[in-house]
Amino acid sequence: QVQLVESGGGLVQAGGSLRLSCAASGSIISMNAMGWYRQAPDKQRELVATIRSGSSTSYADSVKGRFTISRDNAKNTVYLQMNSLKPEDTAVYYCNALILSSGFDLRNYWGKGTLVTVSS
Repeated sequence: QVQLVESGGGLVQAGGSLRLSCAASGSIISMNAMGWYRQAPDKQRELVATIRSGSSTSYADSVKGRFTISRDNAKNTVYLQMNSLKPEDTAVYYCNALILSSGFDLRNYWGKGTLVTVSS
């Protein structure tokens, strides 16, 4: 059974920084594309950033230049460094990963989310 667990959320003032982590555990053979999504109150979940197995990255326009996604394949972990945070970044942040697990089962997994609150 594969699990994704996020950490690093919290309350921060506007202009501050947070670093989110998402660790995958279980019978993992390989981790392919990984990403971070967020969902603000009364809004749809939106893609924030993705990183492929070759480490190429992409970002939502709203976070370009402020957020950086990275991964540590040895630790099965993906990170999201968030700088210059704004109140509109307030949301629950979810980790997502396409993982090949034992039995050559390829699936898309989600974490349960971590809350980021940015005060003005």
